[in-house]
Amino acid sequence: MISITKLYCGEATPGDFLRYGTSSPESSAGLLELPVERKPVVVWNVTRRCNLRCIHCYSDSEDRQYSGELSGEEGTKVVEDLAEFGVPVILFSGGEPLLHPSILEYVRLAVSRKIRAVISTNGTLLAREVVRSLKEAGTSYIGVSIDGLERTNDSFRGKKGAFGASLEGIRNCIETGMDVGLRLTLTKWNLADLEGIFELVEREQIRRVCFYHLVYSGRGGRLKDEDISHEKARGAVDKIMDWAYSCHTRGMRKDILTVDNHADGVYVYLRMLREGRPDAERVRELLVGNGGNSSGIGIASIDSRGNVHADQFWQDYSFGNVRERKFGEIWSDTSDPLMAKLKDRRRFLKGRCGKCRWVDMCNGNLRARAMAVYGDVWMEDPACYLTDQEIAGP
Repeated sequence: MISITKLYCGEATPGDFLRYGTSSPESSAGLLELPVERKPVVVWNVTRRCNLRCIHCYSDSEDRQYSGELSGEEGTKVVEDLAEFGVPVILFSGGEPLLHPSILEYVRLAVSRKIRAVISTNGTLLAREVVRSLKEAGTSYIGVSIDGLERTNDSFRGKKGAFGASLEGIRNCIETGMDVGLRLTLTKWNLADLEGIFELVEREQIRRVCFYHLVYSGRGGRLKDEDISHEKARGAVDKIMDWAYSCHTRGMRKDILTVDNHADGVYVYLRMLREGRPDAERVRELLVGNGGNSSGIGIASIDSRGNVHADQFWQDYSFGNVRERKFGEIWSDTSDPLMAKLKDRRRFLKGRCGKCRWVDMCNGNLRARAMAVYGDVWMEDPACYLTDQEIAGP
């Protein structure tokens, strides 16, 4: 995640310590040391079932039961194992996690074991009583996916009325005092809605918004030839930065982030250099300290059947199954060649990523996209929109 609010606006946000090892903008050089051994944030797809059918779904979910999913008892063991390993955050996802009968039990157990519990949902099932139960269970944050204004979103999600239901879910969270944010994946179908989304976030007083770049996995793999151009990606990030700065100067506290393209961090830094910003080097230090993409390092995924992956988009390669070994054992086992290389990947990168002067800030971006396009996990990330001149330097 690239915190536009933190980097471009210099404003402290709740996730700074996890991302940049910072407690506040006033701390020594804005930096604290990150732990040498970073325990991963775990995205746990507790079920593959979903009540919507989004065209970019990385798990290719439908509204049906899937065989072989972890039982409630097995899931409880997973939470205990993650706590034993020292995982700081579990992001409960799916499919649609609110369709899982044990979701409240999992949240309560995670919180009791000092793990931050976060829910990633389409928001259509966030009735007031559901939100209250999640809040009482100790849920820290709920991210609701809305991929455009009403017409765009409903088409994107394959269900008329999805936008209204998701927005009502966000309102129920705000009314209940549940920390909530909006999540949107940038595509050619919703770029024209960006200004409207900015207005929606301000009007509804939504505190946090994450703009994701498309990843070519699941049904999203069918869209790899229809992703937005590099020029439009740059333009979208510029608009997001402009809006974030506008919110900041108006005293409107927002947490605005981009996700799944670490070229964004470099782009923020380069724009700040062009603007002559004196804090540009501080931003570079924060990005280098973060280390860039952390699939296989600071981010992990467990699918509904218990398979462990480098991230949630890389479902076709598993390092092991939590039914057979504890998560910590699987994650720490570098006898798997891919796991070993992911933890020290820079010397294996090829193409533009192998030549890039900003690899210490980006770490090669998403390997899942390289694999989807080139069939080679170490090739360049095709979604990097930095120019050849920008990656080569002066």
